[in-house]
Amino acid sequence: MIIGNKNFDVAHHTYIMGILNVTPDSFSDGGKWHDRDAALKHAETMITEGADLIDIGGESTRPGHVQITEQEEIERVLPIIEAVKSHFEIPVSIDTYKASVAEAAIKAGADLVNDIWGLQYDSRMAEVIQTAQVPCCLMHNRKKADYQHFETDFISDLEQIVARAKKAGIPDDKIILDPGVGFGKSYQNNLSAVANVGKIHQLGYPILLATSRKGFIDKTLHVSVDDRLEGTLATTVIGVLNQCAFIRVHDVKENKRVIQMTEAIMAQKI
Repeated sequence: MIIGNKNFDVAHHTYIMGILNVTPDSFSDGGKWHDRDAALKHAETMITEGADLIDIGGESTRPGHVQITEQEEIERVLPIIEAVKSHFEIPVSIDTYKASVAEAAIKAGADLVNDIWGLQYDSRMAEVIQTAQVPCCLMHNRKKADYQHFETDFISDLEQIVARAKKAGIPDDKIILDPGVGFGKSYQNNLSAVANVGKIHQLGYPILLATSRKGFIDKTLHVSVDDRLEGTLATTVIGVLNQCAFIRVHDVKENKRVIQMTEAIMAQKI
């Protein structure tokens, strides 16, 4: 899969998407990187530590977040996208579910659209992605964690997301699927989504696993948001074992090492 200037071997390796939140209220790192210089420094750190993509978001999507206007989101992300693209040779993703934000971000240099609503929120999003011919990461999400049978409904929802993308003319080689851990799911649903992430392969698309520092880790380990690294690393190992193409994380260095170690061990399987 080609994203920006890089060809990703999504069938044989797990890559790291480093999180760069330029928001004042993200659940984990709100307010740390919304200044341009601070954002650039953090991007540089993540690249040095092994990030393969940088995911830039201008609106927190944590539970109970306050939605901001499209214009405010654009004003937050565009200067950071332009700065990262001008300083570093790395693909950049825009984390948004709003078509106008995605459109402006692509014009500013974003190489991938990361949509937490899987084309369900904004009716123009699929058209924007198809017109720009950029890859997209489409996440599973529901307004309520209301399932008849989670595993069956989960795959069915993802099939509908794929159908929506294909109807809009988005090519298969530009689609990534995200199980949406932490979104529209109960605690048990989140555990199941991680445990069964490999089942998404039946749909035929690369998988992105995004679990970094999320609340289900606290519910398991009873730790604060700043103390969820070990829980995150455990899910990264599961992601590698299930051939996820990407993991989206805050702590790049530690996750990079876990991926390298897991892949080295798995390469020796007989």
